[in-house]
Amino acid sequence: MHADAVREFFRRLEQAEPNPTTELEYGSPFQLLVAVVLSAQATDVSVNRATRTLFAVAPTPQAMLTLGEAGVADHIKSIGLYRTKARNTIALSHMLLEHHGGAVPNSRAALEALPGVGRKTANVVLNTLFDEPVIAVDTHIFRLGNRTGLAPGKDVVAVEQALMRRIPSEYLKHAHHWLILHGRYVCTARKPACGACVVRDLCDFRDKTS
Repeated sequence: MHADAVREFFRRLEQAEPNPTTELEYGSPFQLLVAVVLSAQATDVSVNRATRTLFAVAPTPQAMLTLGEAGVADHIKSIGLYRTKARNTIALSHMLLEHHGGAVPNSRAALEALPGVGRKTANVVLNTLFDEPVIAVDTHIFRLGNRTGLAPGKDVVAVEQALMRRIPSEYLKHAHHWLILHGRYVCTARKPACGACVVRDLCDFRDKTS
């Protein structure tokens, strides 16, 4: 995809959704961090269903520690890998209190040092909470980058680096959310809704649906 087409691609996504944001429900930076950790290999809908009860009883790191691993697991058992995620939630709560005064740090290194937090999770937190112009490449964005010709790459890091190079700076802040929402609801995995796509004519995908 040529540079002019990339710019137009994001201009149209912005026009369609001027203020995109995460679909995860949260009431504080800590709650967003936990929600993103829980969202690995799970849908936002399933995470929101679980965290509504979890955050009602454990809205802070200290309250999470008081609830305990078994208590966390009981609230999130409908989510895949819930035992590991419960363990990580307790461990990261402890680290936040021990090393960051209970606050969510705003550096990549500090975030990735937390249990259950990898590059993708750190990027979501940095972008959503701290307005950092970074992109967390999940399955939707990986598919979109390759399918459309926007940022082809063999792995998530390659796609992330290509997106960071190619997206005009004025669109970087919201690019992460635009791409996820577009991949989730329009450019879906099995049958993309090309007929409803606002960037259909800019996309390199050969097998467009009607």
